[in-house]
Amino acid sequence: MTKVTAQLSVSLDGCYAGPRHTGDGDWMDSAESAGFFRVTRWVTNAMVWRERQGFAGGEQDANSDIVAESFGAAGAYVMGRRMADGGEIPWGDEPPFRAPVFVVTHRPRETLVRGGGTSFTYVTDGVASAVAQARAAAGGRDVAVAGGGSLVRQVLRAGLLDALELHIVPVVLGGGLRLFDAGPGLGPDAGLDLGEKEAIELTPTRVVATPEVTHIRYAVRGRAPLVLDDRGSGGGPTRTAE
Repeated sequence: MTKVTAQLSVSLDGCYAGPRHTGDGDWMDSAESAGFFRVTRWVTNAMVWRERQGFAGGEQDANSDIVAESFGAAGAYVMGRRMADGGEIPWGDEPPFRAPVFVVTHRPRETLVRGGGTSFTYVTDGVASAVAQARAAAGGRDVAVAGGGSLVRQVLRAGLLDALELHIVPVVLGGGLRLFDAGPGLGPDAGLDLGEKEAIELTPTRVVATPEVTHIRYAVRGRAPLVLDDRGSGGGPTRTAE
């Protein structure tokens, strides 16, 4: 059965990149880029990822197995426009996805067909439509929400996410783009839209620990009210001082 999954590499303080780059300079030279490449270093060191990119070398280890598993499970991808635009040149003529990619955007563009089975279809009628189109194209395999963090929050807020995998890297960035913090200037749709006494509950289903990163997979259980724990107040036996 097709599941909608998402995964993101984050620092110990929850950042998936450094402070948002808003200037005119090269993103590769920005603090956002520096943070992003630190928390994704385990991926770029993985032999499977490097092979997909046409690079030599890399480590064949548990981290590489995680990357291989992710590629193997995905039949289609959903991606934000900012990530798609930023990766268009670095990914080259044969991007690593080798499957249809549906890009959530407000700006129309013709479908971009690349080598190796990757295509980028630009979806302008919302994240639910992009997920639905990806489901139809996935051939029974999973729909992988590739990011960035804002898109993962949108899918989670909409109740469309079945599983979330966080790759937690043992580094503290001290600031940057946080997965569960919409942050200033990102618009009213960037958050999770939770009530004051509401949460999204998840259940850990797998933990794989390595020296470079800890991989934790969660099943998303959905929204639930926050209930006061009043076990220590009234209604039961009381202790008295002796």
